[in-house]
Amino acid sequence: MKHLYLIRHAKARQAEGDQPDHERPLRPRGHRQLAAMAHPLERLGAFDGALHLSSATRARQTLLGLAVALPAQDLTKRAHHADDLYVFDARQLRRWLRESAPDDDTLALIGHNPALLTLAQWLADPPPERLSTGGALHLALPVARWAELDKRCATLAASLEPTEVSHALFKRSAPKAPDLDGLPLPERIRTRLLHHYQRVRDLEPGVKAGWDPEFLHQYRVNLRRSRAIAESLLAITPKPKVKKALKGVTRSARATSRLRDLDVFLMGLATRPEGERGPIAPAVAAWLHDQAEAEHRALCQRLASRRYQKELQRWRDALDAKPLRNLLKSLEPEAIEQVLGERMARHDTQWRALDDDAPDEAIHALRKTVKRVRYLGELAPDRHRELLDRLPARQTLLGDFQDLASQRGLLADFRAAPAAAALSTEASDALADWDRTLAGRMAELRREILALPPLGEAPTGSD
Repeated sequence: MKHLYLIRHAKARQAEGDQPDHERPLRPRGHRQLAAMAHPLERLGAFDGALHLSSATRARQTLLGLAVALPAQDLTKRAHHADDLYVFDARQLRRWLRESAPDDDTLALIGHNPALLTLAQWLADPPPERLSTGGALHLALPVARWAELDKRCATLAASLEPTEVSHALFKRSAPKAPDLDGLPLPERIRTRLLHHYQRVRDLEPGVKAGWDPEFLHQYRVNLRRSRAIAESLLAITPKPKVKKALKGVTRSARATSRLRDLDVFLMGLATRPEGERGPIAPAVAAWLHDQAEAEHRALCQRLASRRYQKELQRWRDALDAKPLRNLLKSLEPEAIEQVLGERMARHDTQWRALDDDAPDEAIHALRKTVKRVRYLGELAPDRHRELLDRLPARQTLLGDFQDLASQRGLLADFRAAPAAAALSTEASDALADWDRTLAGRMAELRREILALPPLGEAPTGSD
């Protein structure tokens, strides 16, 4: 079995003046792509064998960018530069592989399109559709020697793009949110819903790749905002067909909850100073990683399922369908004001019912109500600017409380898992101390939440 990694050079500058194509350097964006791609490529095994690259400046700088991010790999000393790989014709690459490739079972090539993509499309069944700058394709080939390469003999084992491993890079290239200023209220709401839908679909590759947790977070945000806006509309004028289509959006958002909790916990562990981690942290982190991988596999299966695709398409169709359009046409700002007032009153009733002994679920319910108030207020932000300015601090408190509650729940799951059965006395004591620390932080946040003013109360200094 042979493994071939085809790595396209990172984003390069256009030639200036009479500068030869061979000498084109990377753009700053290209260097950002390499910083994002280096560790995912390493984990995919791209550098486990021989490494060959085009002699072009942009290919050599691609190698250097990867080498800087992966100093232990010693890539610059291991790599072989070849003029024969500065080619744009896949037939020349095939000839090089058959006649000049080393005997290594794993081979990585840093080169150029269209040669790399065309080669992959000739080898793989089914063929890959694209290979962007800084991207990579991993082909598994059931051959003993490179000379045995044949059409459709390979399997596409993995495909990786910079915009799938880094949300920051995705955000730079993604379409901007639509400008809603001046739009009538019905069109503004529908435009927002369409934008959230499209953003969900655009984020799916990054969610499935699983390298950057921010993809999952933004995927959840756009699903939940879609749900909150639609629920606000349905609270004003019930429409059964819209409500039915919304169920798939709700299921998709709920399917991400535990993975998001695991990601948040793991990110928090990674940022804790070494001296604060204690003897139990490595065992907990390993268990969290295993749980996150299992949740991610399940989520990927869901995203690939026909049911998911049908649910999302049903929601997209609903955004163009007559029931929603009629609902939006009949929508009046006064109706939004009425529902917003009801939700603020619900929030204040929930808040007043809280005390030191209130269950954590009551604070979680309050958090969801705050989100619904916010999303409803954002339908007419100019009318509710003062309210919207007051909500972020409240949401942060409630969100931090919920994160800590989730972490205590995950620690309890770990304690009940087989991985905790052989813990030493010291480790068991550390786990109990960790839980008490989280409980203490939650108690502090609870006191801050209880000290908040009700939403219906005018801020100090107002007329």
